[in-house]
Amino acid sequence: MKIRNSADSFPQPERLINTNKFKSLILVLTLLLPLFSVAQGDLLVTPRRVVFEGNKQIEEITLANTGQDTAYYSISFLQYHMTENGSFEEITEPKPGQLFADPVLRYFPRSIELAPGESQVVRMQLRRLPNMEEGEYRSHLYFRAVPDERPLGEADALTDTTAIGIRLTPIFGISIPVIVRIGDLPASLSLSGLALEKTEENRLVLQTTLNREGRKSVYGDLTADYAAPGAEPVNVGLVRGIAVYTPNTLRRFSMPLNVPEGIDLSKGKLLVRFSSSNEAKPEVFDEKELVLN
Repeated sequence: MKIRNSADSFPQPERLINTNKFKSLILVLTLLLPLFSVAQGDLLVTPRRVVFEGNKQIEEITLANTGQDTAYYSISFLQYHMTENGSFEEITEPKPGQLFADPVLRYFPRSIELAPGESQVVRMQLRRLPNMEEGEYRSHLYFRAVPDERPLGEADALTDTTAIGIRLTPIFGISIPVIVRIGDLPASLSLSGLALEKTEENRLVLQTTLNREGRKSVYGDLTADYAAPGAEPVNVGLVRGIAVYTPNTLRRFSMPLNVPEGIDLSKGKLLVRFSSSNEAKPEVFDEKELVLN
């Protein structure tokens, strides 16, 4: 079982190592990052997530090469289960209550070559199966860099023929969630367990638990505003793009606080809010107050 941290926790890369006799050592780095346009290495991917619901059947995903060399990428599906702390486990069989989306999805092309500064669209189509079970289906589309192998005869000569030559080739990958929703699926989220903690580096961190209910994943932004009597609230914490995926019912989250000079968090209160990422019409899932004393 492979453990990968979630995108919105800014994880350390997973490392998988393969060895070829007398030739090479390949270091594989896989990262998940939930930005508006997800980027890793020299690859930029837009959008950061894909959701099929209602009558939507087609989606286009744009890949752009921001580097100075031609790049090659293979495209495939991976399956993940989110843990309570927000990291991801790569799985092959769904957990209880989890449904994979890849059986009803088609995409083209399966691999791409991008020159420096070039972009290309990957087209994805939803093909609903007869009598599909109501619920949320999820898989992750994985864009994996393919190393440019040297032709035979161009390998570096070894000064010591008894030694083993080793070459490190970083291979970067990005995966984005692809979600299919069948039916009218309700969902709600509430905050609990609010607490302030101080790290070893003497930084303040807000601890909370995100409690999801319903039949679909919840995705949104967590904010914390400091409020003192007679003063306007001041934002001291913001994390965008936090997900609680089905079938999970909770996620434990730590948010570092950025406290401006002159703000005293030993008194007053924190107003903590979790809301949707829809800028046009944000939905507040829950608000809680943490009294400071």
